[in-house]
Amino acid sequence: MDSRYVRLMDALYLAAIWTAGVAIFFMSLIIPWGVFSRYMLGTGSQWPEPVAILLMMVFTFVGAAAAYRAGGHIAVSLLTERLPRLAQGAIAIAVDLLMAVVCLFVLYHGTRLCLTTMGQSISELPWLPVGVTYASLPLGSLLTLLFVIEKRLFGSQAHRPVVRYEEQERP
Repeated sequence: MDSRYVRLMDALYLAAIWTAGVAIFFMSLIIPWGVFSRYMLGTGSQWPEPVAILLMMVFTFVGAAAAYRAGGHIAVSLLTERLPRLAQGAIAIAVDLLMAVVCLFVLYHGTRLCLTTMGQSISELPWLPVGVTYASLPLGSLLTLLFVIEKRLFGSQAHRPVVRYEEQERP
């Protein structure tokens, strides 16, 4: 399984994991600062809340793409596991097609939202265009779409060492 596409998806997966991890790390520093500055210093900072929301969007949409590739999403398979193999395969294809449709929808409308709001700014962060804050929607949906395509072409990658890092043997 030494496909260029799979190797590219490995790199994108690792970038998504790191991006989501960095986002939640900084969010966990920014939120306490907002609480501290408001209640201990008596001068609430205006920037922590919008920045934390931006980071939560990055964590949610980019992290969701990585979770999809790792098979870490919620899946109710009680009914499908009891169906014949042929029906299970048909449902798996239908699920992937529906995932692709949802990804394309969010990619299209998320991109339109970003472009439409690029001229606006957040009052607490006037230097940051609103369109940038929404960028994680189309980016996360594009990543997820690429992972859906990979799953259809090469099968699930959830079992591979790059995805199951915690299960790798260490020297």
